[in-house]
Amino acid sequence: MGEEVESRAVELDIHGKTRIFDVDDPVLPDWIDEHALGSADYPYKKKLKEEEYQEELEKLQIELIKVQFWLQATGKRVMALFEGRDAAGKGGSIAATSAHMNPRLARVVALTKPTDREQGQWYYQRYVAQFPTAGEFVLFDRSWYNRAGVEPVMGFCTPEQYELFLKQTPRMEKLIVQDGIFFFKFYLDIGREMQLKRFHERRHDPRAVWKLSSMDIAALTKWKDYSEKRGRMLKETHTDVAPWTVIHANDKRRARLNLIRHILLKLDYDGKDKQAIGEIDDKIIGSAPNFLK
Repeated sequence: MGEEVESRAVELDIHGKTRIFDVDDPVLPDWIDEHALGSADYPYKKKLKEEEYQEELEKLQIELIKVQFWLQATGKRVMALFEGRDAAGKGGSIAATSAHMNPRLARVVALTKPTDREQGQWYYQRYVAQFPTAGEFVLFDRSWYNRAGVEPVMGFCTPEQYELFLKQTPRMEKLIVQDGIFFFKFYLDIGREMQLKRFHERRHDPRAVWKLSSMDIAALTKWKDYSEKRGRMLKETHTDVAPWTVIHANDKRRARLNLIRHILLKLDYDGKDKQAIGEIDDKIIGSAPNFLK
């Protein structure tokens, strides 16, 4: 007889109703499928059409290449942080942004858990080592903000370390901007049903199953805890010099287009084509912390 596999079904409180979610069940429950796109009061009833998305994305990616030439010519530096719940679309947004940029000058940073040596260092030290040099565009797939979300929720840091982080971070980020780095902080927000749908898609797609970790499953029952930590993070680390930009990301296509537009509109690079960039959709993207309900 084969070894019995432990069930990963969990009992969840969804808007006051008890629901059972089993990520291993190949059939996605109707209550998830029907409400995923509209969860968290998402403002659109349908996803952006693929043809329109690709047409707009190509224009924006051409502008990003202009940004790279400008960075090379001037020695300026750009750094962008991508934060959000698991399955919010951080990796896909980073991929869409950097897809056609010169990889020697557009670098993605996705650090694993700290080593024993790194745990004994100043908390920000291993991240600072990844900051851009002249002409570089660096994109962080998660960042030091682990200490404002996953670490306190999952018990990976002490309450004292958490509180110290919230005090120190605005000061540290002010130094980043004062040194001349163009600094962006993006929080990609998704609804609960959308997160469950994306977890389910990952579990049953052999090409994406590696993205679903035991940590993701463990976090399923901690939605409220993550929401509380998110709210405090956005409130206490949103500053005039280093603001948070929040993006409603239930539709990955709209999220990516507006994120890239935001970057492009904030940079004064040579050959900028504002018509090609287009306008920001203020239903999708806004300033923290007031943009989230």
